[in-house]
Amino acid sequence: MAFVLPIPHLARTEAEPLLATIGNTPLLRLDKISSEFPEIEIFGKAEYFNPGGSVKDRSAANMVLDGERSGKLNHSRVILDATSGNTGIAYAMIGANRGYEVKLVLPANASEERKKILKAYGAEMVFSDAAEGSDGAILLCREIYLADPDRYFYPDQYNNPANWKAHFEHTGAEIIKQTGGRITHFVAAMGTSGTFMGASRRLKRDVPGVQCISAQPSSGFHGLEGLKHMPTAIVPGIYDEKLADGNLWIETEDAYRMVRRLAREEGLLVGISSGCNVHASTLLARRLAERGEPAMIVTVLCDSAEKYLSEHFWDE
Repeated sequence: MAFVLPIPHLARTEAEPLLATIGNTPLLRLDKISSEFPEIEIFGKAEYFNPGGSVKDRSAANMVLDGERSGKLNHSRVILDATSGNTGIAYAMIGANRGYEVKLVLPANASEERKKILKAYGAEMVFSDAAEGSDGAILLCREIYLADPDRYFYPDQYNNPANWKAHFEHTGAEIIKQTGGRITHFVAAMGTSGTFMGASRRLKRDVPGVQCISAQPSSGFHGLEGLKHMPTAIVPGIYDEKLADGNLWIETEDAYRMVRRLAREEGLLVGISSGCNVHASTLLARRLAERGEPAMIVTVLCDSAEKYLSEHFWDE
């Protein structure tokens, strides 16, 4: 496995504030995974290098800072949102750092590791029905907010433009610089859809001919925590179905299998959505290889495996 150098930070002579360390994550070449496609390169943007351990640090920070600038967030209000885990962890980290109380609604079946991390940061947790997934958390969160709107700052990550704009301004721009503009395809699965929407808009603006391919679970009943099957889910307000140049439907077991492969072949301990993204990238690579088309595919390694080590699929 080879590294593509990250965008260099400015020379540091003083300690930086926590939020300044978000972004500028490395781009990793997945040599073993792409070895069956000689003319195709696959890269993963290693978002677990962010201080909160996931890609969601970017959007959470942007939504909090936007709330501060607008005056909607101050220290008399509690940050409240629905989350499957990673955005909540980012809110909790940022809240602790900036002195805000944080209250999160998440499905009861969120991994135990995520619950422990949130507790460590001091966040209050409210659990929604596990069977209702992230949609159940959204509905319960709205109820809590509407019962006492003056108490809360509700960023509403599923409908807040500051979510996707974080990836337009930074994630997409970093990918362009790190690939020297050579990227031909961007692949990402969707939960809030913020990463895909923002990065794709930046790539399409600045890289002629780039193709942006979304990925989704193959049905509404799946084990891909945090991801949405848009036809059966509450569709995020920031989602634009016209933006993707194509969509790949992913089976849960294929994503699990790829998580194990990444650990055992590339030495990368990553989470389930990362496995989904890389598996989707190999599906795309196979189609391109069959047509004899060379490509540089970039996807997102959303978080590390530390939040999923209790999952059963590691034993297979």
